[in-house]
Amino acid sequence: MRPFGTGALGRVVRAGVGRRRVQTVVIAVATLMAVASAVVAGSLMVAAAAPFDHAFGKQRGAHLTAQFDPAGVSAAQLAETGNAAGVTASSGPYPSTGFRPVDRTGFRLPTLTLVGRSGPDGDVDRVELRSGRWPRKPGEIVLAASFEGPTIGIGATLRTSDTTDAATLSVVGFAVSAGESADAWVTPAQVGALASEGNPVTSQMLYRFDSASTTEQILAGRKRLAASVAPGALLGTQSWLDTKRAADQAAAATVPFVVAFGALGIAMSVIIVSSVISGAVGTGLRRIGILKAIGFTPREVVRAYVAQALIPAGAGIVLGVALGNLLAVPLLADAEALYGTVSLSVAWWVDVAVPAAALVVVGLAALVPALRAGRLRTVEAITVGRSPRTGRGRWAQRVMGLLPLPRPVTYGLATPFTHPVRTLAVLLAVAFGTVAATFAVGLTSSLTAIGNSQDPESRAAVTVTTTGLNDLAPPPPPPPPAAGGETGPSPVDGGAADPSPVDGGEPRPSRPRAADPAKVRAAITSRAGTGSYYGKTRTEVAVAGISGSVRAGLYEGDARSGSHAMIDGHWITGTGQVVVPTRFLERTSTEIGDTVRVTYEKETVDLRIVGESFDTSGGELEIHADMANFASAEPDRFLVDVKPGVSADRYAREISAVVRPLGGDATTNARSGQEGTILIMSATAVLLTLMLICVAGLGVLNSVVLDTRERIHDLGVCKAIGMSPRQTVSLVLSPVAAIGAIGGLIGVPAGYALHHLVMPVMGRAAGTGLPSSVLDVYGPVQLLLLGLGGVVIAVLGALVPAGWAARARTATALRTE
Repeated sequence: MRPFGTGALGRVVRAGVGRRRVQTVVIAVATLMAVASAVVAGSLMVAAAAPFDHAFGKQRGAHLTAQFDPAGVSAAQLAETGNAAGVTASSGPYPSTGFRPVDRTGFRLPTLTLVGRSGPDGDVDRVELRSGRWPRKPGEIVLAASFEGPTIGIGATLRTSDTTDAATLSVVGFAVSAGESADAWVTPAQVGALASEGNPVTSQMLYRFDSASTTEQILAGRKRLAASVAPGALLGTQSWLDTKRAADQAAAATVPFVVAFGALGIAMSVIIVSSVISGAVGTGLRRIGILKAIGFTPREVVRAYVAQALIPAGAGIVLGVALGNLLAVPLLADAEALYGTVSLSVAWWVDVAVPAAALVVVGLAALVPALRAGRLRTVEAITVGRSPRTGRGRWAQRVMGLLPLPRPVTYGLATPFTHPVRTLAVLLAVAFGTVAATFAVGLTSSLTAIGNSQDPESRAAVTVTTTGLNDLAPPPPPPPPAAGGETGPSPVDGGAADPSPVDGGEPRPSRPRAADPAKVRAAITSRAGTGSYYGKTRTEVAVAGISGSVRAGLYEGDARSGSHAMIDGHWITGTGQVVVPTRFLERTSTEIGDTVRVTYEKETVDLRIVGESFDTSGGELEIHADMANFASAEPDRFLVDVKPGVSADRYAREISAVVRPLGGDATTNARSGQEGTILIMSATAVLLTLMLICVAGLGVLNSVVLDTRERIHDLGVCKAIGMSPRQTVSLVLSPVAAIGAIGGLIGVPAGYALHHLVMPVMGRAAGTGLPSSVLDVYGPVQLLLLGLGGVVIAVLGALVPAGWAARARTATALRTE
């Protein structure tokens, strides 16, 4: 059986596809781009949701993990909180504390949240044992699965501190908590023995709510729990939404902008397919009449024109699926690293659903003009042929003739009014192309601003350290979490060895503090070229209510030059203050003005949150505070700005000669490069934008080709009365340039609005708000040039048919009917 019914119908379809090569290419490219974007977006959305949701549901993870002060509320009272309004299930109370064990190599792990549980099961947070067994007696411990490695396995021993007489714990298993309720588990009786002055015992409760899908619902549940116990008894909480966001954000942050490009591509494909088929109907009236005269039914005519759209669309869809899978590979690789053992690939149903939906969209877009072709009367179609209706656009000719412009230009400017539907399609294609260009420029500028804000220390001209620079390398990132999103340990600045044993590397000795910070500070202040400086150390602290340790930047002196971009509030100006990222506020259910309890070594202080910082460090939390809050804290580096006219390289060499004998070092700073994820996102945005612009240009090309073919006889008359090739080009390009200008005026504001809509969504997906420096990236000159981009897109699309019209011979044009 023929694919399109009778043999005659199949020949008509194939002839139409082969004869209209420009229209065929336009439809194929438009659908290719739309399908590729949709495949990438769908793949990322699946990758961002499926692994964590599956693990969390299977384990009945805690919607809220709460820490209580046992001195302020009894175990019986805590158990009664499980009956609070909105609570559907609870587990606990479990004794909990923080401690820093040391492995057999001498590596001191970061502060772990240790919980005492008699077994892994419970109504909430059914911990999954990956290997080994649960602790049965004191002296045994189960660690989070991310700690398992060459130096820590079943049977390995951990010392409870770095003292020679420290007690030991035997590792008997590795487990996973989807909600990250703890980093390690022991028997309940063991917790008290492992607690210390700086890490007292608290009571952990785990809750599931009937409604916990939004931050507001979690906050409401937290308020009800806080009201059910004595004031101050609730020390802190951790929301499952933050854990989910940390697990999902590597892929989720890319989804909004890919979805935006996909939506633009789908809209453009609908416009262009409709325009192409409508143009084919308009220019093929005589052919339609002949087909009907020889026996084709209206239904067969409709099928023929829909098929002429579906054939190139089918080719574009196949190529689009292949391209989408290729584009998804690097983004899914990032997500796979995030989820650890979960293997991620493009879901099979995405490769099926997207092409099916694309075929439906193309078919519907082609159906409306095809129905028009089917309804045409045979005599009318043959009589009218390719000529536009008498009188259409005459008023525009008269109005344009009054303009003080060359006659070829005014004649050309009236052309769009002859085919208003086709003109509207060109206008929308140019507008969407300008939207894509404007959005892409804003997106890449915002991503660049994000990259530049990631390393405030690089703004200083010189870094002077209290130890050798090789010993003061920044800590490596934590190992990728396993399914469920649990995070592993990360080495600690200023004390722990690198790399982490879970990475399989040989640990180096703990970094010595060979130089006295006071002597290094004195050497800096005595230099004539010193402009300003501040001291800093990066370490780990414990924060009430947060599982595990939290990275902290402690600053000495005026550190405004090294401040992070602020979303709200202000940078630290003195003691008693702390600046925290958005994720911290969400995880602890706090806001600016609240107080949090922070423990550094054996010192515990209450700090007031004064600012919300812009932090792109992923799942890691880093807070910022004044070093004077902790008497034992000392800077391990000084960030120095030199005076105007002073060479940073020379200053670094001179200061290095002074501090090296003390055990320190100095070097000049270089701006940090862009992260791989940002580069991938920028490259993807540029690629998709170029595809959209190409589609917009092809849409213009298709329209101008149709117009030029329809008016070839008129062009021959104009050439016969003396119109030069240059004037012919201006006649063809002038209406297109006017449409491009209007499209730019529409597209630039729309692209601006799209950028300000998508960027905050990307920020929320990454677990942070956005500062004004990331959002306000457009300048007046830039917006003006982007507006002219509409003219450029339109003119470039029309150059080929304009050149063909200019080269056409007068006699050939006059003979064309």
